[in-house]
Amino acid sequence: MELNTQDYLKKTLVDTQERVRDFMMYSEKSNDKNIQSFFKQYAESEAHQAAQMQQYIDNIH
Repeated sequence: MELNTQDYLKKTLVDTQERVRDFMMYSEKSNDKNIQSFFKQYAESEAHQAAQMQQYIDNIH
């Protein structure tokens, strides 16, 4: 089975959403405020990327 662009975007979107959840969890479990902030910012950056991917997916339909 050959994947198309939409399939790649959907897979990448799921992977990115998982990273957002992971980074938020890391931020909550860390005792270091700087590390908490770093992971929270990283999660927000990944969430922005996920939102852009979702827009591309929506535009393909």
